[in-house]
Amino acid sequence: MATDDYGQSIVIPALTDSPNAGTVGSGMNSIVGRTILRFTSASSRNATLVGDSAPVAGMQAWLDTEKLMTMYDGTQWTVMAAGASAWSTIPLATGYTGNGNSNGTPQYRLVNFFGELSVQLRGGLNLTYPGGSIANGSVFTSSALPTTVRPSTLRTTAAACSAVSSTVVSLKIDAQTGGHLLVVGTNSSTDQPPWVSLNGIMYSL
Repeated sequence: MATDDYGQSIVIPALTDSPNAGTVGSGMNSIVGRTILRFTSASSRNATLVGDSAPVAGMQAWLDTEKLMTMYDGTQWTVMAAGASAWSTIPLATGYTGNGNSNGTPQYRLVNFFGELSVQLRGGLNLTYPGGSIANGSVFTSSALPTTVRPSTLRTTAAACSAVSSTVVSLKIDAQTGGHLLVVGTNSSTDQPPWVSLNGIMYSL
């Protein structure tokens, strides 16, 4: 009985070996663990790969629901790649409109950034200040974003804004754990820029 030529310890029956279907089956089963495994979800993967089939370093698995390619690094499952993620339009609250400064429609998408799932934003927001304060208490989403793009903690990023009616040229964008996005940094006197850009913003989950 020999093993493969690639040092993977896969049993290769020889013609001189006695017929043994069990040995052949065992060899085939060991090959499966070295292929790209396919599961409906991360929970299904974790429930299946236990005991004698526990994951080992280098094992790879595709997750249908999450659309992720994952690899076990010897300690945990890490994301190697994310499936194609189309841009989705951000639902805007009253007082906010898109294409601020001709930057396009405000949108988001899920991306894989150096093995970490992150959310990328793009587009521009037109801001209004009814009663002297920014609309809707600075929350520009009319409804929460999906759970798949909600961060585990508050994420704060910088965003370029208009210098018109403002002493600053950047504001903050807060991504909340509940799925809402906020514009932070305006006030009732000196800083009321008419637009803010979402281009280049990315936050980790």
